[in-house]
Amino acid sequence: MNKYTLLAALLFAGSGQAATTIKIATVAPDGTAWMREMRSGAEAVKKDTDGRVEIKYYPGGVMGDEPTVLRKIRIGQLQGGAFTGGELSQIVKDAQIYSLPFLFKNLDEVDKVRAQLDPLLRQSFDKAGFDVAGISGGGFAYLMSVKDIKNKDDLKAAKVWVPQGDRVAEAGFKAGGVTPISLPLADVYTSLQTGLIDTVANTPAGAIAFQWHTKVRHMVDLPITYVVGILVIDKKIFGALTPADQKAVNDDLGAAFARLEKINRDDNTQAKLALQKQGVEIFTPNAAETASWEAVGAEARKQLQAAGEITPEMAAALDKALAAARNK
Repeated sequence: MNKYTLLAALLFAGSGQAATTIKIATVAPDGTAWMREMRSGAEAVKKDTDGRVEIKYYPGGVMGDEPTVLRKIRIGQLQGGAFTGGELSQIVKDAQIYSLPFLFKNLDEVDKVRAQLDPLLRQSFDKAGFDVAGISGGGFAYLMSVKDIKNKDDLKAAKVWVPQGDRVAEAGFKAGGVTPISLPLADVYTSLQTGLIDTVANTPAGAIAFQWHTKVRHMVDLPITYVVGILVIDKKIFGALTPADQKAVNDDLGAAFARLEKINRDDNTQAKLALQKQGVEIFTPNAAETASWEAVGAEARKQLQAAGEITPEMAAALDKALAAARNK
């Protein structure tokens, strides 16, 4: 090798490949388990791709609420987002399939149904132009309120919040005779302070993370919905990565979300106890009351399917998976 060839080789080697930065936004507050695990996954991605792929997070809603984040992904200001609300249904109708009201009785049912439906969701997002880098259960959400709520009649008199753009939550409450108030997540705490709303739904850990527990005094101990967090990355940037780097992104972020699943379950158990210690009264409905709430969920699902908010294919897959989980 002559000196010119050697110089060219050294210059080429030194230039390297420019790192690809994937900008991902979420409303999850910094310091929460969600952010800790996602940052851990990002560190693993950088290591396993030898620095070729870097993930930069924008937590706590600094890039706006979920509709704003999705809009910024569409115009290229962001390349991904971690969502827990209904905004992903703008991409895939069935994105909120797990959030149907009063769908699950326990976590065992959740695990068995998700084993069948998670792959279908991934396929749907792939067809829509998004890679699903991670799916993690946030846990069951419960009704939490300023005033005591024990039945549907109590709920009708309440000022109930639903996430902006969450058609599943809205349909669920409307099926129960409630006209909910739609607000961005960032406005909930202030709205509880001012009295614009007096009833919310969240996981125990989520209520504490967003400080809602300082405003509510009651909780109905019946899972109203199951919260799922999904991290999606625009395939325009994901598809430009090498196959090896794509695998690293999905493996490392997927592992982070798997760890998060266990952490969330443990956190919710502890958070529920913490709510009680802080004076939140927890009401457990009896069998008749539970059946009444579940009837509301069944009616909401019927309305959503009739409106085309759930595809027939996913509805059939859900029925099959749920029946198997219940050994029917």
